[in-house]
Amino acid sequence: MRIGIAFLCLWVPRLGLTSLLLMPFSYVAHAQEDASRADVANLRKQFRNPPDDCRIMMRWWWFGSAVTKPELEREMRLMKEGGIGGFEVQPVYPVALDDAATGIRNLPFLSDEFIDALRFTSEKARVLGLRMDLTLGSGWPYGGPQVSVSLAAGKLRCVRVKVTGGSQRVPTPDVGAGERLLAVFMVRSEGRSIVPETQREITDIRDGAVRLPAGLVGDREIFFFISSRTGQMVKRPAIGAEGFVLDHYDRASIDNYLKKVGGRLMQAFDSHPPHAIFCDSLEVYDSDWTGGLLEEFRNRRGYDLKPYLPALVADIGPQTAAIRHDWGKTLTELLNEYFIAPVRDWARQNHTLFRLQGYGTPPATLSSNVYPDLPEGEGAQWKSLCASRWASSANHIYGRPVTSSETWTWLHSPSFRATPLDVKAEADLHFLQGINQLIGHGWPYTAEGVEYPGWRFYAAGVFNDKNPWWIVMPDLSLYLQRISFLMRQGRPVSDVALYLPNSDAWASFTNGRVNIIESLRQRIGPDVISRVLESGFDLDFFDDDALRQVGRIEAGALMLGEGRYKIVILPNVERIPFDTLKKLDEFARAGGVLIATRRVPNLAPGRMETAAEREQIREISRRLFEGPSAPARFVEDENRQLAGRLTDSVQPHVSFSPAAPEVGFVHRSTGGTEIYFIVNTANVPIRTKATFRVRELKPEWWNPLTGTTLAADVEEQTDRGSSVQLNMEPYGSRVLVFSKGTLPSSRTQSTAAVPEPLDLSTGWRVSFASGATLTMDRLRSWTENVDTRYFSGLATYQKNVVVPEGMLRDGMVVKLDFGEGRPVSGQHPDSHTQAWINAPVREAAVIYVNERRAGSVWCPPYSIDVTDLLHRGNNSLRVVVGNLAINYMAGRALPDYRLLNLRYGVRFEPQDMKDLQPVPAGLFGPIRLIPVTVKEEQR
Repeated sequence: MRIGIAFLCLWVPRLGLTSLLLMPFSYVAHAQEDASRADVANLRKQFRNPPDDCRIMMRWWWFGSAVTKPELEREMRLMKEGGIGGFEVQPVYPVALDDAATGIRNLPFLSDEFIDALRFTSEKARVLGLRMDLTLGSGWPYGGPQVSVSLAAGKLRCVRVKVTGGSQRVPTPDVGAGERLLAVFMVRSEGRSIVPETQREITDIRDGAVRLPAGLVGDREIFFFISSRTGQMVKRPAIGAEGFVLDHYDRASIDNYLKKVGGRLMQAFDSHPPHAIFCDSLEVYDSDWTGGLLEEFRNRRGYDLKPYLPALVADIGPQTAAIRHDWGKTLTELLNEYFIAPVRDWARQNHTLFRLQGYGTPPATLSSNVYPDLPEGEGAQWKSLCASRWASSANHIYGRPVTSSETWTWLHSPSFRATPLDVKAEADLHFLQGINQLIGHGWPYTAEGVEYPGWRFYAAGVFNDKNPWWIVMPDLSLYLQRISFLMRQGRPVSDVALYLPNSDAWASFTNGRVNIIESLRQRIGPDVISRVLESGFDLDFFDDDALRQVGRIEAGALMLGEGRYKIVILPNVERIPFDTLKKLDEFARAGGVLIATRRVPNLAPGRMETAAEREQIREISRRLFEGPSAPARFVEDENRQLAGRLTDSVQPHVSFSPAAPEVGFVHRSTGGTEIYFIVNTANVPIRTKATFRVRELKPEWWNPLTGTTLAADVEEQTDRGSSVQLNMEPYGSRVLVFSKGTLPSSRTQSTAAVPEPLDLSTGWRVSFASGATLTMDRLRSWTENVDTRYFSGLATYQKNVVVPEGMLRDGMVVKLDFGEGRPVSGQHPDSHTQAWINAPVREAAVIYVNERRAGSVWCPPYSIDVTDLLHRGNNSLRVVVGNLAINYMAGRALPDYRLLNLRYGVRFEPQDMKDLQPVPAGLFGPIRLIPVTVKEEQR
């Protein structure tokens, strides 16, 4: 700045003082504007050709692990060709017996042959430029033959025995290996409750029996509490990986596992470790105890849990919820300190990263994601409490720019049924939750010589070359890569922070039910998140620990990391820590918008909170929510009242007229650009005017399917923002970028009359890879012909077309249009994700005009710009169409796993494989050449 002022003083000595002072600021403003234009120009360039680290990845299932080096290399090269940036090796169950005739041999997990295959894969991935992650085990959760029963996942076992008056002796239950009797209580029960004054611990245990007090009158119940084991075995293990799931609350258990399994796996990598090690979702069912829990509880909570064990299985009166809260909180702390943090530290010692799906059982909280290097989500339910937004919220709070999710896990089951449109539709739902790295579920390794369509996972999409629609995989991957890239730029912009009431969740725990994210879903309910999103806001979740670690109040906003939240919602919160409520009180008094729904918080969480803290919580709650001048607001009915309360308080990011509840968006800001990713999640077109909370910036449409960019027409610009017309096809997506400067239109506008479309729906010559040929005077499904009913593969449609003189002119765009999809009824919220539409292209097509590749069509809009490839007069069209492998499967017997199951036990059950039928395939039309003006194209 000083240099600029000195320069101006030398060259403009006759300028007045006011002008002299203004010139440097103008100079800086122009410099900033030029920098902004340079930034957006660079962003456009990278949008067209995004960096490789934004490519999708695949979970690579090694079945058995019956792998060979030639096939491993072939499949890695295919991934690269398909636009896939890397993989996560996941050794799982066998699907074939060892067979010398076919060369199939299952390599035992951790054997020398297995480690050698892993080493080869690592070296080849590095040569090919593919990222390699490694599951630190086989199947899930962590465990195996290295885990003894004393280190296996623990649970609290309660045996209840009814006794009548006069009973004197009750045999103790059998206590097996890995178990220990903790305590015995005698109580009188009433339904699910215990009469508190009747509870009595029995300590007289002799000769395998409990001795009851003399003179017992009336019926009683004896509770035996046993420190036990879940007995859960590793799910879907490879050969040699069978065994107990480890105890995630016991440091000795994870240390043993890391030494015996992790150490052995790392021998495959020498000086080049994998990019990350991976831990799948926490599915340690019923795991609610560990051998040292009573001592840990006493040290952490300040009192002895043993006298209160009955509270974990029954209602013992007013203290019940507080005791359960303290127990649940202790379990979470043990998970964080004795499992997640040690694995992260071990990863760092081995020069790799730790990627974790941190939700489920044991009860990880959102703030447990502070420990792993790469928190990961799962799930496409964008309007509910979903693990995908759970992970992205944590990363937004803790300043991590990339959030991955396990994607397409249950996509349009069974295997091989999913279409490219299904893939896009679910991926967009992950993007709407802040995900910007997709881990596809997945890529099944297939041994050489296995009958088409090869091996498949029991429940997942299939993304390898066995699916005929693989011909458009590079284009599909590039779409996903572009969105992943954009969703990493700048910072996320959300106005709403939704508080997760962990204290209420812990207080709801009972013996065998300690899943915190599930408890929170029930507590929060199905409505509040939907109403926030449909009101034009985006949101992040946060919890008490996140608030303590990074939360602060600044200029009327709650700051969590880089996130600046104008609105905080307390959804159905009853218990809240004193320090949390105190911080939110500060937020509300500073001008922030604090809203409680369905109830106001007024209880202290745990048993040991002081009377003073309890009273302070009640007093702050009264001050916040009671009376006409209260700084916070209470909403009793979320469906009828919440939207109005939100929009009256803060202007939404985006508002739609007419309302478009099925349209979602993500907003990211780089400072110089405002990026909006917009998705129509519905199976019908949506036409609406969208007003964006952006002023003095100009918008551009960026097409994520093609990488092209065009200036957008602004219908209205007011002090509330900029309005554009939003015309979205079913399952369509748009990117709208606001910046200082805009692109000129790429073509001039035509003022001439638009010619009529040219119908091309008849006279196609169709040749199939199987050798069959057809002449189609009417476009129809391949399944209508007996020779191609069960055909899965590629078919080539060819014809010549004469383009009239007036169709190709300046200012006109000519599209090859394949028709519109028809919505399908019958969708259900619990259905596996799929696109509920009958498409005119089933399922993917690559188009050649005059033998030049025009592009591909696999999702709405089913049309492609062919202007620059056509010429007046005669033109040749060639359309290569790929369908689904499910048609081939429907015409043949399914694999017989009887002998496999007898040999290895039933390790999987193929999903939804009964009564397979071929699905429609091919082009359905109408197919037309449609000229449109450039202005219409911009819409």
